[in-house]
Amino acid sequence: MQTPVDARALSKLRWRCRRGLLENDLFVERFFERHGAALTAVQARALEALMDLPDNDLLDLLLARTEPQGELLRDDVVQVLRLMRTPQ
Repeated sequence: MQTPVDARALSKLRWRCRRGLLENDLFVERFFERHGAALTAVQARALEALMDLPDNDLLDLLLARTEPQGELLRDDVVQVLRLMRTPQ
């Protein structure tokens, strides 16, 4: 079983995920609405890795214009990215 993120850590993560592009914010907010309550520590670390990207690079990943490469080519990042891309 994976360790869930506690409420305080989740709040900090939500703040950390605020972006400069509205489009990215929409993806992030939808992700938290759907998956925030069940977010695991592994998923939180993957989300933090994605948030280290510049806004335009993140948007390219979210829109599937590009795929994760290098340090981001990890199962946890790919899983979170898949969840973020899911429209419904």
